[in-house]
Amino acid sequence: MKKIIIILAFTIASNSTSFAQEWLTNFEQAKSLAKAQNKKVILVFQGSDWCAPCIKLDKEIWSTETFKTYAEKHYIMLKADFPKRKKNALSEAQQEHNNKLAETYNKNGYFPYVVVMDADGNYLGSTGYQKIEPSEYIKILEDF
Repeated sequence: MKKIIIILAFTIASNSTSFAQEWLTNFEQAKSLAKAQNKKVILVFQGSDWCAPCIKLDKEIWSTETFKTYAEKHYIMLKADFPKRKKNALSEAQQEHNNKLAETYNKNGYFPYVVVMDADGNYLGSTGYQKIEPSEYIKILEDF
């Protein structure tokens, strides 16, 4: 019993101090959570292992405490990754899922491409990488 209490306390403590960005990869799950939590969905098309602006966007915006704290309250984060290196290859099912998202929301194949949508998947606006502060990026997203 004592071990269970210690494990539970550690789990609660680590969750309360962690600001890890939770990225979903399933569109239906993202829409469902957005509806349940009354949030918008941010869909990010990225090439995580080859696209320099994608990597900068992750480092300069998505990974900052400012953005993570704000996003936790306002957005469901969804990524559609298109890695090129064999070691980073997605499952066939995930790649097909991402391809279908791109057919609908990223027909021109831009990377990075950030789409803001409502909980039903309706397009509200889009942007890409911009070398600005996280608070400025949040303002752009809020305007959609």
